[in-house]
Amino acid sequence: MFVVIGIAVVLVAVLGGFAIEGGPFLVLMQYAEFLIIVGASTGALLISTPGKLLSKIFKKLSGAFKHGKIDQPFYLDLLKLMYELFQVGQKEGVIGLEQHVESPDKSKIFSKYPHLLEDKNMLHFLTDTMRLLIVGGAEPFDLEGLMDADIETHHQEGSKPGMILQKIGDSMPGLGIVAAVLGIVITMQAIDGPPQEIGHKVAAALVGTFLGVLLSYGFIQPLATNLEISAEEESRLFEVIKAGVVAFAKGMQPLIAVEFARRTIYHDHRPSFNEMETTLKGVK
Repeated sequence: MFVVIGIAVVLVAVLGGFAIEGGPFLVLMQYAEFLIIVGASTGALLISTPGKLLSKIFKKLSGAFKHGKIDQPFYLDLLKLMYELFQVGQKEGVIGLEQHVESPDKSKIFSKYPHLLEDKNMLHFLTDTMRLLIVGGAEPFDLEGLMDADIETHHQEGSKPGMILQKIGDSMPGLGIVAAVLGIVITMQAIDGPPQEIGHKVAAALVGTFLGVLLSYGFIQPLATNLEISAEEESRLFEVIKAGVVAFAKGMQPLIAVEFARRTIYHDHRPSFNEMETTLKGVK
């Protein structure tokens, strides 16, 4: 939602300021300049990005225009899910977790949180780690190291869409200059024409530079930053799970293990201890 509002604010500020100064909007309608910049940047994206990563970029971009799924209620549900799993592990032993971990979609615990089941990366991270507890043989220290490696891999993979989009944004001012130079070439061919025609062609060439800079700093790079922040938030989910599972693996009580997890949540979304305790009291 805020992405759409931000785009609207950028357009209103730039075009509104141009209108206040008395600028004619028709001079900005240089479709050839727009085609050169957008087409060349799209081609550069195709050249630099493997096919699988392209689909991830488009998926991340579509997600940027939606309301963020990671908020305080989402974290509360995650803490509640881990608390229920830890309770089963405490009462029935880790072997009691097997039926839930092996088939989360059929589990009575996981089925309470369908929106958590939709996040396959987070789900696999949690269930694969719990499988190691069931199998046994992995010390909490080794388990933590393994989870750290998994988190690092996920973060590097998740940060690539934002990184690539950032590079494309960096190239757009240069592509705007390319469009402007081509416009100047056309202008020089008509240098012996009337001043009005030459002025129109120079204005069209300058619009190319304007579009390149505006698209880069007004839209593409802010979107790249949005994707980077989103990747960091997803990695934080993994950190929360790691803190809770490692604490449980060390033999701590379910409530204490979940408290370890709660403390790793960023303050913007972290529920208070009382909020978490009230939520967990409803767990049977």
